Amino acid sequence: MKNKEIYQHIRKMLEVFQICDSTFPIGTFNHSYGMETYLRENKIKDNDSFKKWMETFLKTQFKWGEGLLVRLTMEALKQNDIEKIWQYDQKITKSSAAIETRKGARLIAEQMIILILKIYGKDDSPMIKLIREYQERIKKEESFGNPAIVFAMFMTYEDLDEIESVSYYGYSIVTTMIQNAVRAIPLGQKAGQKIMHDIFSDVLTVCQEIFTMDENLLGANVPGIELAQINHETTIFRLFMS
Repeated sequence: MKNKEIYQHIRKMLEVFQICDSTFPIGTFNHSYGMETYLRENKIKDNDSFKKWMETFLKTQFKWGEGLLVRLTMEALKQNDIEKIWQYDQKITKSSAAIETRKGARLIAEQMIILILKIYGKDDSPMIKLIREYQERIKKEESFGNPAIVFAMFMTYEDLDEIESVSYYGYSIVTTMIQNAVRAIPLGQKAGQKIMHDIFSDVLTVCQEIFTMDENLLGANVPGIELAQINHETTIFRLFMS
């Protein structure tokens, strides 16, 4: 690979890392996805209990939810089957029983679209146009909005493949949740970094499993995490929106 190609590749990866960074201001720092309920019930109270919860989240809700959604959306984009993507948007949203989770997904998707269009909006490429179309559909309530769909469109714009994209989305989820745990439990920064490193193998294992799954599994869930998200809606005071 020539130097010019190397720097082009590095630039592309830096742009991907920016979107995946836990400080990318799309509002994920406001959401705990049920973790706060486990905190209040004293089921998450230290490094080990948080790591166990994070592993369970990855192996269930992430795997059958947004992780699989990234893969399916990118496959539909390759086949130019846009109608299929709008169907996935409906299915992933309606399969979530917690109102806050559905609202949270929409808010994060909207913020991600706004930021991507602010950075790349002058680009007249088909994928940027599609992201803009998704934004219009959400405004008109023709689609619900999910960040995994926006992310998949952006990864396609960056010409990354499905395996890399699902893995990077898993990384972005882990880094955000660990940042939230550092504040809420609280965990030490060193402990958070150690958990993040230890959990990378789980992220890659789950990603491999996602590529063996049928699309009919999209939106499957486990009662514990989903009930925690529902119970969070009636909490009198809280640190996170969901």
